[in-house]
Amino acid sequence: MSKKRVAIIGAGPAGLTAAYLLAKAGQEVVIFERDPKYVGGISRTESYKGNLFDIGGHRFFSKSQEVEDFWTEILGDEMIRRPRNSRIFYRGKFFSYPLQAREALKKLGLRESIKCLGSYLHAKLFPVLSPINFEDWVSNHFGRRLFRIFFKTYTEKVWGIPCKEISADWASQRIRGLSLASAMRNAFFGKTANGQIKTLVDSFRYPRLGPGMMWEACAAKCQDLQAKLLMGCKVEKLYFDAGKWTLCDDGQNEFPGFDYVISSAPLKQLIASVFPVFPTEVLEAAKALCYRDFITVILILKDRNRFSDNWIYIHDPSVRVGRIQNFKSWSPDMVADPTQVCYGLEYFCFDGDGLWTSSDDSLIEMGKKELQQIGLAKTEDVLDGYVVRQKKAYPVYDLQYKQRVEIIKSALPDRPGLILVGRNGMHKYNNQDHSMMTAMLATRNILAGKQIYDLWRVNEDAGYHETDPGSHVLGRLVPQKI
Repeated sequence: MSKKRVAIIGAGPAGLTAAYLLAKAGQEVVIFERDPKYVGGISRTESYKGNLFDIGGHRFFSKSQEVEDFWTEILGDEMIRRPRNSRIFYRGKFFSYPLQAREALKKLGLRESIKCLGSYLHAKLFPVLSPINFEDWVSNHFGRRLFRIFFKTYTEKVWGIPCKEISADWASQRIRGLSLASAMRNAFFGKTANGQIKTLVDSFRYPRLGPGMMWEACAAKCQDLQAKLLMGCKVEKLYFDAGKWTLCDDGQNEFPGFDYVISSAPLKQLIASVFPVFPTEVLEAAKALCYRDFITVILILKDRNRFSDNWIYIHDPSVRVGRIQNFKSWSPDMVADPTQVCYGLEYFCFDGDGLWTSSDDSLIEMGKKELQQIGLAKTEDVLDGYVVRQKKAYPVYDLQYKQRVEIIKSALPDRPGLILVGRNGMHKYNNQDHSMMTAMLATRNILAGKQIYDLWRVNEDAGYHETDPGSHVLGRLVPQKI
């Protein structure tokens, strides 16, 4: 096999996974990362006064042994085992998540519990046929009353649009296999014989110093294998001519002669940057794709042992915060002073709206007040604060997104060598392991010199079929060959 020259746009989990595997296979790799400081994308670890924090929370757990082995190969003993501990805050009460049946019945009260059960039974007897939106899909699985209690407020905080306008794909991808019945079975009996639903996993691995530790180590290993990493280098244009790709950065520097381009850049931006230009229909489909942005308000406090959860989902509509992380519960080594604790209050917004344009000081003050309102701290315990803004954190699954992505997909064969991977690269809400799997399959296609695997099937179903018919390994692995 002749050596291929591969450009990789984005040094997040997908980009760096592809870079490492291709460099190991002796290919010529150049990685373009627009951030001048951090690798890892949303899976990076930022720091403030010695405190480390995760952008969004990243549990390292996968049903793919290949992904688990990759993490071990990169970081080895620096991966620690952590208990999964999450709760939901609703109407002034904290509910364990996953559901603990006895606790939920007690806290909801007998009357409300009976109404929820009746609503669930009604949904089973009279489901919405072929649900296309999030509300109907979840109501079919949990009943409409539990949907309003445990899904509606939080989901609309995250996406900023009504649940009726969110595609059912979002629910089927993120909580497939989970229903009231399965949650109750898990609460009373634990795992089933068919394996644990990922939403209910009770422990996970985590890099000792946060997820960025994984990707910083991976980037270093890529460079040791002669891959070139260009930090602070934003790709503005991509030209395809005579079977080769040329990339131009924002400084008008040209990087010619690539056989392949692997992109995890937001699909909306990438498609508009390719020349010759795509047909108008494709450009319009990409332009119409939407994203949800994200603010993390970091608060450093005196440690009063108020909660030990990794994070708490805030379903209460009286506050704007959507989720609160305790970074000390992810790893004690992420907090510089053992007498202190570091919380991350997550606010979902759109670039340019009132939250996004608020000053850091006002966001910190709001975070302090809401933390006290929920009962997780007193404002006087807060010692310091810091704000991180993350653009395009979540590709939005509105009711038209799938049609738009299909239009784009249909045009990609006309630009041979352009491969899309990862969350924003495919406009698909992949978890970290799914993003990595798209990169793993992309590298196999490149090394084979032809498309053997369909990357778009990753995370399409709850369980993939193993490509080796003789394999006895169960669980989420890789799609079958084309």
